[in-house]
Amino acid sequence: MMAAIRASESGHEVILAEKNNTLGKKLLLSGKGRCNLTNACGLDEFLRRFSKNGAFLRDAFKVFFNCDLMNFFRQRGLELKVERQERVFPVTDSSASILKVLKDEISKRKIEVIYNQSARSVVVKDGKVRAVKFATGSMDEADCVIMATGGVSYAFTGSTGEGLNMAGKLGHRIVNLRPGLVGLETKQVFEGSLAGLTLKNIRLKFSDGRKKLVSDIGELLFTESGISGPLVLSVSGKIGDWLAEGADISAIIDLKPALSIEALDLRLLGEFEQSPKKSIKKVLKNLLPQKLINIFLYLAQIPESKKAAQLRQEERKSIVFLLKNFRLDILKPRPIKEAMVTRGGVSLNDVDPRTMQSRKVKGLYFAGEMLDIDADTGGFNLQAAFSTGYLAGQSAAKSL
Repeated sequence: MMAAIRASESGHEVILAEKNNTLGKKLLLSGKGRCNLTNACGLDEFLRRFSKNGAFLRDAFKVFFNCDLMNFFRQRGLELKVERQERVFPVTDSSASILKVLKDEISKRKIEVIYNQSARSVVVKDGKVRAVKFATGSMDEADCVIMATGGVSYAFTGSTGEGLNMAGKLGHRIVNLRPGLVGLETKQVFEGSLAGLTLKNIRLKFSDGRKKLVSDIGELLFTESGISGPLVLSVSGKIGDWLAEGADISAIIDLKPALSIEALDLRLLGEFEQSPKKSIKKVLKNLLPQKLINIFLYLAQIPESKKAAQLRQEERKSIVFLLKNFRLDILKPRPIKEAMVTRGGVSLNDVDPRTMQSRKVKGLYFAGEMLDIDADTGGFNLQAAFSTGYLAGQSAAKSL
């Protein structure tokens, strides 16, 4: 949509071919329906939030960055707000309002939108784009083609990989597709007893015995198969890469990152001395969610009915250790169909970062999740999509 809008500003005829019967199906899901459209942090921090290929976006961000995107929507009557971690949302808290601005602009610019049109191939002659063929058998001639068909995550929105297949047939290398921003499966699932439990203000430490990855303090969610939540999603790509290398990965949950082992031991001792006649299970309610207490006592081999005053020093030390070192063994990432983004895609070696034009086919441009670029949660992936779309539209128009 952004590519079409920008391309039309030069007065050229633009056709937007949409596979679905409506625009913005995936956009409506973003930010849990609120649309975290960008992040207000500076350029260096922004690029740091991409897995490894963020530097490719420098040219696109020079042309159209977060302030430009925010101004785009504000100038069209939609107010925005900046929340924690500098995440930017519409004040309406609805992704539908972002989509409305884009659709209104498309209508205003008289961009022709063809719905229910699934592209099948890009026709190339003498190394240059000539036309697009559709599944219906129809064909539209074109001087330039911008491919913005997404990856393969959330396939029910239409992102099923046809664009990547077409790009591959035209000679572009497609970097192996992997899940990004996805939950992790663990060996310990505790028979599903923890599913749905959210832990707040915790820290995660991942290790393969050699490398270590320590998260910020944040939230973790237990699922039927393992763990998810903001902290897990943020590191899932890197953990997936480690697993692909054959490493055995453990995740250590520090449930009390603000307290040292010594301070935690003193607090626990104080809790037990304050309520000596209470069962250890009842005392632990002040420190742990109900669902975790039985698991802790089982792992520490302490009977539930044991009174606080009866607790031996080594048993107390076991509880303290678990509070700082609750271990899970990571098996694998969840399937790519559950991922928020697709990692991999069209190799950046085959795309000119100054224009988003293919280095293989003249007149062919790429934008968004088709490219081998992915980032953390927080508006970074959507900004990359808007920026590459804007630059692709501008470059295609200029080339004519």
